[in-house]
Order: sequence, then C-alpha cells, then structure tokens
Amino acid sequence: MRINSDIDVVHNISKEDFNKYYLSTQKPVVIKGLIENKPAGSLWSFDYFKKTMGDLEVDIYDNGLKKDGSAFTSADMKMRFEDFLNVIDKDEHTGLRMFLFNLFKHNPELKKEFPCPDIFKGMLDHVGFTFFAGKDTTVRIHYDIDMSNVLHTQVLGRKRVVLIAPEYNELVYRLPLNTYSLVDLDNPDYNRYPGLRYVIASECILEPGDSIFIPSGYWHLMTYLDGGCSVAYRKIAQTNKMIVHALLNLIVYLPVDKLLVNLFPKGWQALKERIADKRAGEILMNSKKYPLHI
Repeated sequence: MRINSDIDVVHNISKEDFNKYYLSTQKPVVIKGLIENKPAGSLWSFDYFKKTMGDLEVDIYDNGLKKDGSAFTSADMKMRFEDFLNVIDKDEHTGLRMFLFNLFKHNPELKKEFPCPDIFKGMLDHVGFTFFAGKDTTVRIHYDIDMSNVLHTQVLGRKRVVLIAPEYNELVYRLPLNTYSLVDLDNPDYNRYPGLRYVIASECILEPGDSIFIPSGYWHLMTYLDGGCSVAYRKIAQTNKMIVHALLNLIVYLPVDKLLVNLFPKGWQALKERIADKRAGEILMNSKKYPLHI
C-alpha cells in the first residue's frame, strides 16, 4: 500500500470553482478559511461547550470495546457532556468518542455560529453533525452508509485523515452488507490481506479551522492527534447509482446484517470475512490494472 500526501489545499474557494474542480469530479480537497469569519472560529472551545451545554447527556462510544459484527453501532454509555469533555481535554490517550451527534438540535445557537458554508449549501444544509474524541483516538476505516458527500471541518485539535477511493472497495476487504473493513491501515498485514499491496491512499493533517471534502463512497480513516472536535455537513450523492446504493445500505443491507449478527454472531462474521477474502482474490487474479505499491 502506498499513502501519498497529494490532496489539494485551497483557501476560501468559490462555490463555482469548488463545484467544477472537486464536487463534479469527486476529488478530495482541503479547504482553509471556511470557519475563520464565523463566530464559531473564535467562540468554540471545550470551556465554551462546558459553560453552555455542560449538563447535556450525550451518547459515548468506547473504542476499547471490541465491536466486530454489524456496521450498526449503539452507544456504550451516556455521560454529562462536561464530564466527557474533561476526559478528552487531557493530553493523554482515551478511547472515548462522540460521533454523528446533532448538538445543533440541543443548542440552535450553534447553527448560527457555524452554518453550512455557502459552497456546500443544498437539501441537507440544515443538518450538521458533531464529532468529539480524545488524543490518539482512531475511527476505524469505513465509508459513510448514506453515500453522501461530506464537508468535514476540524474546529479544535488536529486530525490525521487517510482517504481511499471507492475503486479499491474489495482490495480493502469490505465486508458484505457493510461499509467497513477489519484491516489496520497503520499496521497492514500483507500476508493476511494481500490486496492491500495494490491500494493507493491519500493522507493529510487537518489543523484547527481546516475543512476536508470527502466525496461519496470514499473510505476514510481518522485519527485524533489531539483531543478535538469537528463538524460535518452533508450533500446528497452526485449519481443515481450512489443514491440507490445508499438506499440499499439503509433499508436492506444494514437491517439484514443486524438480524444475521443477532442470529448467528460468530458464523455470520466468519462468513463475511471469507466472502471479503474471496472478492479480493478474484480481483487480483483477473485484473492487471493494479500495480504493486510496497
């Protein structure tokens, strides 16, 4: 596997140029400056959230718990927001994180402080999700189940982002009926997952205030280098094929997978891994388009 540092970086791009060079071509890009002139750029901090929303009860996920199985996950615990922020504000590792949490629903003022950037306005611009985690917390490699385009803005702390294009779906061993993989990109096991030898990825480090455009279906691995938070706005997929894929994920694949996990937890998981291995093997046997990258 080869990981390049080749993602474009632009400053305050116009909506026309963003649509032309990145959205329509489905090319990732890091955009600087989208939050600079918004109130959130100067107001938001862990202390600010503690003062304004500290008593809010939030859903927390613990990376320390093994969660193979379905792409569907439920919260591991509930905590007062202030207590959670006190944990992730320390300069030490913790596996606790919040994701896809709609803080705007609980505090509408936040939406005024960082509304959806103009370049990303659309049918979904009224919905923003927040993500919080502590230092060294990693979000496993996955692509978003709704196949949306995503504008992910890092507000506090730094974050490492690794992206892989959908063309490598089977070579990263996508589990059937799921949107994630069991591979460890930071410590790739080429004997167990030989398809990884042919994958090209891109990475970047998001500084506070940076935004990254993640096109529909792109795999992403995210690691919090510091305790931090981010906001994501979404845009419906560009093609009918992607939209159908999203509907199948949500209406068919996820419910069926969840049912099979509950009925046959070990057997179904083992079968999914065998299917992923077989799909990768078939591609490597029948295609010459992928050169080695190790």
